[in-house]
Amino acid sequence: MQQTTGFERDLAKAGANVRGRFGRMRFLTRRYPVGAIGLVIMLVLVFMAIFANQIMPHDPIRTFPRNALQPPSWDHWLGTDNLGRDVASRIILGARISITVGLAATALGVFLGVMLGLTSGFLGGKVDLVLQRLSDIIQALPSLILAMTLAAVMGPSLTNTVLAIAITKMPTIARVIRANTLALRAQPFVEAARATGMGELRIAIRHILPNTLAPLIVLASANVGSAILIEASLSFLGLGIPEPAPSWGKMLSQSAADYLRTAPWLVICPGIAISLAVFGSNLLGDAIRDILDPRQAGR
Repeated sequence: MQQTTGFERDLAKAGANVRGRFGRMRFLTRRYPVGAIGLVIMLVLVFMAIFANQIMPHDPIRTFPRNALQPPSWDHWLGTDNLGRDVASRIILGARISITVGLAATALGVFLGVMLGLTSGFLGGKVDLVLQRLSDIIQALPSLILAMTLAAVMGPSLTNTVLAIAITKMPTIARVIRANTLALRAQPFVEAARATGMGELRIAIRHILPNTLAPLIVLASANVGSAILIEASLSFLGLGIPEPAPSWGKMLSQSAADYLRTAPWLVICPGIAISLAVFGSNLLGDAIRDILDPRQAGR
């Protein structure tokens, strides 16, 4: 039997006060105000990523040496860098890179982790042993160190950065899916599916996987911020997105040492952008966890 989440129970108690789509939205905002803040932050970043070309006030790539290191003004909202490029435009376009890497790396990591966890938990035996030792090997190194190693071997590019980050996310997701699969494969509904002659692959996809979606969604939402932070770290070290793409981490690495005192906006602006992205993702992930967790009620 499917468990009712704490949010659903609170929604049922509210009754007529939350009728309609907007009523549910208002209730959700009041019930999880911190999560609503995280959602707003992420929606703003996604909006910037999608419509960057329309809202950028200047060309973020073209250099204007005469305008180098100008402080924030009406013409350049966040000032200019050492090459005269508009910082605000580069922050806006950098949102596209960070959101793309965060979502793509998380999606790929979830896909690989689900395949690994389902196969390991459902088949068991030697297959489980081999796949779990593979996960142990990957988890033996910290995520950033492993991502740095993979990025250095494959070379700096958007695709390689996504792949490197996804591999670091795969073992944690695989272990959660494996644990849920082990608990579910002995359930009566799985035995009933086997009795009807349903194949193992179909049972895993049709019956096991849908019952692991709640923890999977929580993990995915929490990993987006971590993926954005790793991408910024790789770009800071010169192993992530190469020039001329305006990655937030690359912007920090180019200005932190030389311009912290003379042009602090070159450090503060990308630093705030990275912090907001990670902060918003974590707040939203915590709210999603509370909504989907059946033990969260009456808090």
